[in-house]
Amino acid sequence: MEQVFAPWRIEWIKREDKNADIDGCVFCAFPEQETDRENLLVARSEHAFVLLNNYPYNPGHVMVIPRAHTGDYTDLSDASLLDHARLKQRTFDALEEAMEADGFNAGLNLGDGAGGSIDDHLHTHIVPRWEGDTNFMPVLSDTSVIVEALEETYDRLHEAFASQEGATVPDETSAVVFE
Repeated sequence: MEQVFAPWRIEWIKREDKNADIDGCVFCAFPEQETDRENLLVARSEHAFVLLNNYPYNPGHVMVIPRAHTGDYTDLSDASLLDHARLKQRTFDALEEAMEADGFNAGLNLGDGAGGSIDDHLHTHIVPRWEGDTNFMPVLSDTSVIVEALEETYDRLHEAFASQEGATVPDETSAVVFE
């Protein structure tokens, strides 16, 4: 029997719209909306943005997403590639500061066979890791335990991004902006 108590998830599960207001790709729509905090969009730059994962493997699991809509990494322009890479660097720094991570798993799911749920808009997963963070739950019961609510993680990461050089914070509900 799999049971993990996660009361903060009920709001996400019971929401009625299920992104009904979005026509097409959520990764294209989210940065255009004025609901960064609600969408869990924590930082943005000219060609990329950072989004907390709704179904994290660990607290602080984020995705760094190029704004260009493509599932093919070779389609990205040089400007998009560089901006995406720089935002990943900032993300590692923010996660180290906010989450005190000992390490990271980072990667892309490219192509239908890679197992990603959104394969037509590439995104880099970054999962913070801590020494000894593995336990028996994933091995014995195919269950992971998340110990922090997404809103708390958002606040911690937002603050860490905001403390970086070159960061601008338009207001408390907007993502941190890097130009």
